[in-house]
Amino acid sequence: MFEVPEENVATPARGARVISGDIRLAVLDGDTKNYDIERGYTRHTITDSSDNPGIIVRLATPTIINHVRMLLWNRDNRSYAYYIEVSVDQKDWVRVIEHSDYFCRSWQNLYFESRVVQYIKLVGTSNTVNKEFRVVSLEALHTARVPPLRNGLIEPVHNVATLDLSAAVIEGISRSRNALLDGDTSHYDWEQGFTCHQIGSGAIVVQLAQPYLLGSIRMLLWDCDYRHYSYYVETSLNYRDWEMVCDRTREACRSWQVIYFKPRPVSIIRIVGTNNSVNEVFHLVHLECPAQVEEPREDLAAKQHRPSIENRLNPSGPAPAPGPGPAAERYDA
Repeated sequence: MFEVPEENVATPARGARVISGDIRLAVLDGDTKNYDIERGYTRHTITDSSDNPGIIVRLATPTIINHVRMLLWNRDNRSYAYYIEVSVDQKDWVRVIEHSDYFCRSWQNLYFESRVVQYIKLVGTSNTVNKEFRVVSLEALHTARVPPLRNGLIEPVHNVATLDLSAAVIEGISRSRNALLDGDTSHYDWEQGFTCHQIGSGAIVVQLAQPYLLGSIRMLLWDCDYRHYSYYVETSLNYRDWEMVCDRTREACRSWQVIYFKPRPVSIIRIVGTNNSVNEVFHLVHLECPAQVEEPREDLAAKQHRPSIENRLNPSGPAPAPGPGPAAERYDA
């Protein structure tokens, strides 16, 4: 039995190798930058078979681990579902991660009870584009830095709707792709710094990298004047089944919104605006989950009206959406 605290043991230098899967060298080579549609990942074919061999990594020796970090191929907005099993002899397998019905993307940070492991099996159960499960990188280690867990999912304390944690805006219109998740709650105006959708058509959709156990969301509605909005919020794990966690369609809401709900697994958040007291567009500046209410914030409800040339010419408020051209981008799943 072997243990190397806080160090990745799934490397060729430590004797690890891939014994099942196609393009076997890629997943352990440590390269998380140079990959595309044709190269830089290890894969297996997704089937309905219960004995799919998947991708199997053999560690050099039985080793204690409790953390797997994995990069799913993410050059587009596709989602994957998968599970992970571990074994010491390739005969008796223990499932330590069960995301078979949860849509996931990009970097996966996974934790489980410390176990002696020599074989790690990754089995994809779904890809929203094709029948390949693609893994760019895999790390396995034992760490003392384990976040709060409940029912196999991370119950985060800090915001997980961030670019660093691979969250992504899947649907919505903005001049900057990252505006909603970049953490900037100060630099926005009539033209930039918000994400929006036409009321009555579409929504703003954010996908987290993996399912988390969440019980709160905090959002900043665009508030450069004294308009108010109405909206509702839904969550999902798969884009098929949605649960409403907040219905404020009959309320006049403005600026910061804190939403609490019964904790549940969440990987997808959909915000649908139903009213704007000035025009027909719903504008959102910032989203975070869980709500970071313990941090001191500027009293944005008392923020003064921000003058601009455009506003003086068009006092009804910002344009319904960023204009056409390279400055505006749309993100549709």
